[in-house]
Amino acid sequence: MAWKGRGVETASKSVVSRKWTLLLCIGCFCAGMLFSDRMWMVPEVKGISRTSVEDEKLKLISEGCVPTNKDVKHESKDILGEVSRTHNAIQTLDKTISNLEMELAAARAAQVSILNGSPISEDLNISGSSRKRKYLMVVGINTAFSSRKRRDSVRATWMPQGDKRKKLEEEKGIVIRFVIGHSATSGGILDRAIEAEDKKHGDLLRLDHVEGYLELSAKTKIYFATAVALWDADFYVKVDDDVHVNIATLGATLARHRSKPRVYIGCMKSGPVLAQKGVRYHEPEYWKFGEEGNKYFRHATGQLYAISKDLATYISINQHVLHKYANEDVSLGSWFIGLDAEHIDDRRLCCGTPPDCEWKAQAGNVCVASFDWSCSGICKSAERIKEVHRRCGEGENALWSAEF
Repeated sequence: MAWKGRGVETASKSVVSRKWTLLLCIGCFCAGMLFSDRMWMVPEVKGISRTSVEDEKLKLISEGCVPTNKDVKHESKDILGEVSRTHNAIQTLDKTISNLEMELAAARAAQVSILNGSPISEDLNISGSSRKRKYLMVVGINTAFSSRKRRDSVRATWMPQGDKRKKLEEEKGIVIRFVIGHSATSGGILDRAIEAEDKKHGDLLRLDHVEGYLELSAKTKIYFATAVALWDADFYVKVDDDVHVNIATLGATLARHRSKPRVYIGCMKSGPVLAQKGVRYHEPEYWKFGEEGNKYFRHATGQLYAISKDLATYISINQHVLHKYANEDVSLGSWFIGLDAEHIDDRRLCCGTPPDCEWKAQAGNVCVASFDWSCSGICKSAERIKEVHRRCGEGENALWSAEF
């Protein structure tokens, strides 16, 4: 009995002990969980809500991205700038090489001429100081013995005179001369009249050429050859004496193409080849241009055009083998057909007379040259050019304030 009683008591204690052990374990587990939650909780700072924290995170992300975009944009701008600089450098180098090639060819041609015993024109004997002077452009105004009134009207309008003309050469690098040859009777009354006029104004360039309407292509060749020998310029311009010109606008237009080699600038056209005899601008060699009714190749209209120095030098070197067509503007265009020359069509070089050029000037698009297509120049230019100058001229201040 005693053993039985002891067994019951022991069993009862064991049960109690197990219950308390289980409760103790559960309590410890709960306490541990409570303690763990407290340890992992991020304390909130007073004054900073969860929204503001998220905003801060977004701000940090945004700040991290924006500089990257800026860097990319800055990098792309640098690349574009580098490409532009490289392109300009290549153009300048190409122009320099072209000029050197032309100068070398000119030197060789001169050497051959000396070896063959051919005389060199007095115009080509230029002093070293003259060669060093660099000009922007030489403007040759094509004129004839019978055009004294036209020359005087040009002198009274767009061509500076006296000290102003010298100032134009020295400060702006612009040379302007009337271009004329000799009469068939050397030393005759026509030549003496021109010599007296030149003595008075000093603005004529005399060519070793016999004047005549059918000889304009030959005169054009000799003009460019003479001008490129006398003046070292970026451009050489030919204009008729019945055309109004805004010199500052012309200079600014040409200056934009300074870095390009072999440039041919004018109002490009492609008129019909006239096979019928007796009509104006008849083309005796019409058969060379194909079937009847064909048109000429693109070339600058003859009232005004400009060529770069290397093209003028090319004409000078090859003048004895360059073919002459009846029309001088066609001839000039034909000389450049086989060359790597850039044809630039600029319609401001062939504006009409008022109101056309006046409206364009009022709109801020000042014309380089103005004339009447129906007359291939300003109709009755000696009387009307003053009116054209008054209504379409750029103003004297434009020329002296211009920077080329």
